[in-house]
Amino acid sequence: MNQNHANPCQPRAALRVAAAAVIALGLCQSVQAQVPGRFYWKSLSGGSAVPLIFESVSGNTNPFDSSHRVSAGAEFDATMAMAGYAQTFSLFDRSAMAAVILPMGRLSGEATKVVNGASVASAQQSASGFGDPMLEFDINLIGPKAQKTIPDAVRYEPGFSLDVLADLALPIGEYDSKQALNLGQNRWYGRIGAPMVMQIGSWVPGRRTTFELLPSAWIFGDNTNYVGQTLKTDPLFQLDAHLTRDFNETLWGSLDASWYNGGKATINGVAGDKRNDIAYGLTIGMQINPNTSLTFGYKSTANDSGTNDMRLDSFMITLISGWHPIIEGSRRLKGE
Repeated sequence: MNQNHANPCQPRAALRVAAAAVIALGLCQSVQAQVPGRFYWKSLSGGSAVPLIFESVSGNTNPFDSSHRVSAGAEFDATMAMAGYAQTFSLFDRSAMAAVILPMGRLSGEATKVVNGASVASAQQSASGFGDPMLEFDINLIGPKAQKTIPDAVRYEPGFSLDVLADLALPIGEYDSKQALNLGQNRWYGRIGAPMVMQIGSWVPGRRTTFELLPSAWIFGDNTNYVGQTLKTDPLFQLDAHLTRDFNETLWGSLDASWYNGGKATINGVAGDKRNDIAYGLTIGMQINPNTSLTFGYKSTANDSGTNDMRLDSFMITLISGWHPIIEGSRRLKGE
C-alpha cells in the first residue's frame, strides 16, 4: 500500500486528517437523512466530537419519521436542528464509536386522518419541540486495526473496510395522540447496518477517492395510540451510496444516492403501500481548521410523480467540532 509518511510533509497533514476524521464521526444518523459520505472513516481512538446540524425539509412525509410513511396529498415543511456527542474508542483492537443525537425543531403541514384505510379528514397541524433521541454504536470488523498512536494515524489507509452498526431511537420525544403530525413517534425503532468503505487509488490528502455503501434495515415497534388507532410498520430496507473525492487537502465533494424498499404501514389492520423510492444528492465538505468542519448537503427524491410516491427535498448544514487529547497535547508542546 502507498504509505503517507513517504512524503516529508505528510506527518503534519496526517494529524490534520486524523482530527478531521474524529470530527466526522460526530455526525450521527438523523432519522430522515442519508448518512453523509466519509462518516465511517477511522481515526485515533479516544477522540470526541460535538455536531450541530441544521436542516430544512419539505415533502409529503414526516421528516421525523424514519419509516417515510407517505400521506397522499399531504404537504409538510420542517425546520430542524440536531445536536449530539460522539466518542471513538478501541474494542478488541478494532475501531469503535458510540454516539447520541437529539433532534428538535418545528413541523407543520396538512395531515390526513385515515380510518379503516379511508381518508376522512384533512387539517392543518403543527408540532414543535424535541423528537426521539437516537443512540448509535459502530465497530469495525474488516480493515485496519484501531489507531492508538499518531504513527497509526499517519499510516492509515482504509483499503476495504467493513463495519457493523446498531441504532436505537428512544420513544420519549414530544407526542400528541390527538393528531397525526408529531416530532416523537411513540414507539421503539432502530436500525442494523453494515457500512463499507472502498479506497480508490492512492491515499494522499488532496487526491483521496472512495466508494462507500451502507445497506441497513430499519425495524419498527407498534404505535398503539396513533390518533386512537394502532399503527404497524414493516421493516424498511435502505441502501446509501457515495462516491467521494478530494478537491484539495481541505475541500471534498460527494455524489450521493439512496434507495428505500419496504416499510409498508398498516393502520387498524388496513395495509398501505410499501416504499420503493430513490433519492439523489450532493455534499460539499470543508475543513475550516484542525478542530472544525463544515458540510453542505442537498437531497431530493427522483421517482416522485405518483400520488403515493415519497416526495422529499432537504438542505442540510453541519458544523462539527472535535478534539483529541493526543493531538491537543502535541499542539501545546509545539507552542511551547
